[in-house]
Amino acid sequence: MNPTYLTPAAVRTGPVPVPVPAAVRFRAACPDCRGRFELAAGALRLAIGATSRTTFYTFTCPECAAPVRKPAGERIIELLTGGGVRTLRLHA
Repeated sequence: MNPTYLTPAAVRTGPVPVPVPAAVRFRAACPDCRGRFELAAGALRLAIGATSRTTFYTFTCPECAAPVRKPAGERIIELLTGGGVRTLRLHA
């Protein structure tokens, strides 16, 4: 059996993307209408700033259409990024 060699075109650099199932859903609640629902990863946005005040996630309430912004701690950041939520890194 002949060994297989990787050519430079086949070698990846940087982080390897982890596949995320399309069925990933996140539970959320609206502070305005007090509605509770599940959102797909595409409905959420995560902003990571230099401080806890500038780190948050946002979504639009599907029941009352209010924009919602909530703080994101380390565990929330881990769950959202692992679930495929788009992330924006804010510079200091």
